[in-house]
Amino acid sequence: MGWLWSRLPLTASNYVIEIEFKISGESSHLFGDGLAIWLTSTRAEPGPVFGNADKFTGLGIFLDTYANSRHSYSFPRITAMLGDGKTAYDYGTDGDATSIGGCSANFRRTNVATKLKITYIKNSSLDVKIQYKAWDDWSDCFHVDKISLPSTPFLGFSAMTGDVFDAHDIITITTHSVIPSLPGAPRDKMNAKKAAPGSDSTGGTWFGLLMTLSLIVGVCAGGWYAWNWYASRHGYDVGGGIFARWGGGQGLNGLYSNGKRF
Repeated sequence: MGWLWSRLPLTASNYVIEIEFKISGESSHLFGDGLAIWLTSTRAEPGPVFGNADKFTGLGIFLDTYANSRHSYSFPRITAMLGDGKTAYDYGTDGDATSIGGCSANFRRTNVATKLKITYIKNSSLDVKIQYKAWDDWSDCFHVDKISLPSTPFLGFSAMTGDVFDAHDIITITTHSVIPSLPGAPRDKMNAKKAAPGSDSTGGTWFGLLMTLSLIVGVCAGGWYAWNWYASRHGYDVGGGIFARWGGGQGLNGLYSNGKRF
């Protein structure tokens, strides 16, 4: 058996955990046993449940590659159990009696990076997705509403093999907190005013008009400054207005009669 545990607990109320892992082996027909991911109130307690202690408090997600009994679904299989510190994991039925959700996914010996994404919103929901078919192609595994995990759980991983075995590798682990939005809230600020019932859209129209006018004034000012700089460099009369630049008020003929223009 082997395990990997965080030394400090997760302190965020809502978080996302993304794990890249690899389960592989030489055998293509007989292998086991799988990998477990833990979010529990205690850490590093070796035991019989995929290498961790039984009767745990918190969440256990099992990436099971070996079926101990007949099932209506296929293996490999992902199942989850919410432990209360008293209930034991059911080995004989691969956790069927205590499962809160699961899915079948062929995550063993894949040609792409296999990843699991766990999203937890405090006292609200738990969502699990898996990537195993193609890069950035996430498949829904299971979703549980009205679920509560320990407030500051330790994150851990464990595996245990016997006569049949595989290699279970943890490649990367990333965690970050999330801020959930209210149901029906707009997903970006640009559309917030449009999405709000009864909101006044004239504010955005006037703002756009002011921005356009400001741009026009800026372009005109820039052109005026460039013309004055050009006129001063070529000896034009910059004090008498634009017609003064065209030959001291002589009209267009003055433009052609003054050699300084060209």
